[in-house]
Amino acid sequence: MTDEEWMLQAIELASKAEQQGEVPVGAVLVKDGEVVGEGWNQMISLNDPSAHAEMQAIRAAAARLGNYRLPDCTLYVTLEPCSMCAGAMVHSRIKRVVFGAQDAKTGAAGSVLNLVQHHQFNHQLDVSGGVLAEQCAAQLSGFFQRRRAEHKALKRTQSAD
Repeated sequence: MTDEEWMLQAIELASKAEQQGEVPVGAVLVKDGEVVGEGWNQMISLNDPSAHAEMQAIRAAAARLGNYRLPDCTLYVTLEPCSMCAGAMVHSRIKRVVFGAQDAKTGAAGSVLNLVQHHQFNHQLDVSGGVLAEQCAAQLSGFFQRRRAEHKALKRTQSAD
C-alpha cells in the first residue's frame, strides 16, 4: 500500500476519536505491509493525558510483537507528533513517521522542534510530512469549528436562563 492509503486508514481512526468527542487524530503502525498497531486520541475517555493516537498505536504494536522496540515499523498519523509522542517513537526505535497536517504549536517532527531527528539522540527517524495534509487539516478544523459553535450556543442558552 502507498503512504496515502495508510493515511486514509489513520483518517478513519481519527473519525472514531471525533465520534467519542476527542480531538480527531488517528495513527496506524505498519510493519512489513501489515498493521501491527493502531490508535486514536482517547485522553478524555480514558482520563489519560498520554493516550494520544500515536501512543495507543505504539502500545498496541509493542504488545502484539512482544517487544518494546519497533524497528522496521512506520507510523502513519494524521497530525504531526508532539514531543511526548516523538520521544516514544525515538525510544521504541520506529524507523519512519509519516504525518498529515503540521502542528505549528506543538509539532516535534519539524514544525516547532525536530526531536525525531535530533543529532544527539542515538536514534533518528525518517520523516515524511504533509501526506494528505489538506484532508487531515480539514478534519481537525471542522472539529474545532463545531466545538466552538457548540460552546457559543451553550453560553447563549445559559445566559437566557
